Amino acid sequence: MEIKKLGEAEPFVTKDGSEIRELLAHRNSEIRNQSLAEARLAVGGSTQEHYHPRAEEIYFITRGRGRIRIEGEERGVEAGDAIAIPPGKRHKLCNTGAEELRLLCCCAPGYEHSDTVITEAS
Repeated sequence: MEIKKLGEAEPFVTKDGSEIRELLAHRNSEIRNQSLAEARLAVGGSTQEHYHPRAEEIYFITRGRGRIRIEGEERGVEAGDAIAIPPGKRHKLCNTGAEELRLLCCCAPGYEHSDTVITEAS
């Protein structure tokens, strides 16, 4: 049985500039076809717009407020919101709140830098 603790997960920065803590993925568990990570964005921070040719993603906001843009459509998001991001769809997340924005990121197949295409300059 595998159980991972968020507080023990080492943070790293993804290609789009997010700080994530990977909980379960092929790099650290028996999981092979998906990944689960927590991402954090500082107040006023954002990811670079990007897409994933292969992976579909689900973002689940656990703390804070922000704005998500997917293929040019933009909406506000807050704790308790789940966001579907199909493969190939350009997306960007911004923290518009007064506290750190935290979210769970589920990717299938699992997250890889090589499956991230940046579509805007940093």
